[in-house]
Amino acid sequence: MRQERRLLALDLGTARTRSLSVGGHAIADRPSAVVRRSSPPASHGSDHGSDHGSDHGRDHGNPGREVVRPLRHGMVADPGACLRLVRMAVQDTCHYDPRPLERVLAGVPVAASPSDRRAVRVAVSEIAGCEVRLVEEPLAAAVGVGLDVLDPRPCLLLDVGAGIAEAVAIKEGAVTDAVALQLSTTTSAGLAAYALENVVEMTAGLLRRLPAAERPAARARGLVVTGGGAQQEVLLRRLRAVLRLPVGAAPQPQHATVRGLMRLCLQPALAAGLAASAR
Repeated sequence: MRQERRLLALDLGTARTRSLSVGGHAIADRPSAVVRRSSPPASHGSDHGSDHGSDHGRDHGNPGREVVRPLRHGMVADPGACLRLVRMAVQDTCHYDPRPLERVLAGVPVAASPSDRRAVRVAVSEIAGCEVRLVEEPLAAAVGVGLDVLDPRPCLLLDVGAGIAEAVAIKEGAVTDAVALQLSTTTSAGLAAYALENVVEMTAGLLRRLPAAERPAARARGLVVTGGGAQQEVLLRRLRAVLRLPVGAAPQPQHATVRGLMRLCLQPALAAGLAASAR
């Protein structure tokens, strides 16, 4: 008898990676980092040993190892390290569901280039050994919070992650307009003041770009904020003050994307239509 196979949702973020298997009881959540043996320190007189502006950092408790962050601004920066991260994320879900994989739905930023998308597909397919579908993360997040993404009236969503913020307009199953801002890694307190204002202005610019005929419906539906940055109350207050429309954070906003990817795993017809825009 053929063994039933499983489906997996995978959200590769700059700071955190989240995975969830169909039938899983909890979202597996791990830092987007791997540890590997480091090369010897640079010789005297060289500044190559500095980690300033790098995604690699020495593990000072163990000089023979370094911590590598495979993703930068939501994109694959180190393919080899990304393979290891994907392997660990897949293994996280094997603890409660050891069946072989049939399909993985993985998120990518709207701003990801074709080569960025190809890097994610290659890494995931090599580890998972199955079909991989890519879905733009704000679209997945909209599904995850229960927005009707097939509605002909546009809805607005702002996804604020650790490395990238994307504001999008969605209607009829597709992202119809989007703006993105690369961010320095955020702290536990959220965005720095200057970055917060840039995100607010970026979102206001998206609203201004909407066709005049669509603006009233978009304003009436309001703005939903997802990602870890949605937990920063000062950001929500500034958005309400500047945009002058309803603004709300999604419940458990950091999990909106992986929840949406899982819902799309369970609705393959809808997923096929949405994923076409991310291929």
